[in-house]
Amino acid sequence: MKPGAGLPALESAYEVTQTQIDEFRLNGHVLLRSVASMEEVEAYRPAILAAREQFGAERTPLESRNTYGKAFLKGINLWEKDQSARDFVLARRFGKLAAELLGVAGVRVYHDQALMKEAGGGLTPWHQDQHYWPLDTDQTVTMWMPLVNVTAEMGTMHFASGSHRRGYLGDAPISDESEKRFDDLIRSEGFPTRAGVAMRAGDATLHYGWTLHGAPPNTTDRTREVMTVIWFADGARITEPDNANRQRDLERWFPGLKPGDLAASELNPLAYHRELKP
Repeated sequence: MKPGAGLPALESAYEVTQTQIDEFRLNGHVLLRSVASMEEVEAYRPAILAAREQFGAERTPLESRNTYGKAFLKGINLWEKDQSARDFVLARRFGKLAAELLGVAGVRVYHDQALMKEAGGGLTPWHQDQHYWPLDTDQTVTMWMPLVNVTAEMGTMHFASGSHRRGYLGDAPISDESEKRFDDLIRSEGFPTRAGVAMRAGDATLHYGWTLHGAPPNTTDRTREVMTVIWFADGARITEPDNANRQRDLERWFPGLKPGDLAASELNPLAYHRELKP
């Protein structure tokens, strides 16, 4: 694992307000400005991009990919392979923020993903992240942080507010089918939609695992560079997989564990607990 020497520590707390916490819990998502400073992001960005290129580069031409493949290029669990990515993903600042939004004592990492929506990249269909996760808790959250300044035209996130309260909406992985199915559901249920907005590097959206979300195509000539981290409440247990993606996730992210076990493999480090001193 490469050392992350000289990078800024991300230990200081982000002061999230009760109003922002309430918004997150009511709507299922919240936009927070300057969770990391632009200088902090600029320091980590080269290492994250290099790790994604080394461990997760996609060589298939854009026009030859399916809808999911056209949505973004990705590199998963970079923290396992690169010390700089580890320092970012396991940052106390981010873990504490996740725990405070969820209202739990501690959180563990599920996995990270670097998501690059290329110039001309396609839409990210409506979906629920937690469709993929064999966990017995609703207390899950994804942070989506641009590594560069982005405009709405580059494909920033949109959300269906309140959709998280419906829980699991069935076996619908990211696809053309999930886009149509959930677009119809959003209309029939009358969920308000929150369009994507311009964001600066270091701003972040955070959303529950059940919140319906997606992103439009990137209609610009620049790549939308984003780093994401997923956390779940410490103490959660693994459930019996009820779709093929959950079975794959069980095998990948919880090695050696089985349904009923605490979700705490070596791949699910504790990112924050309020009883642990920094």
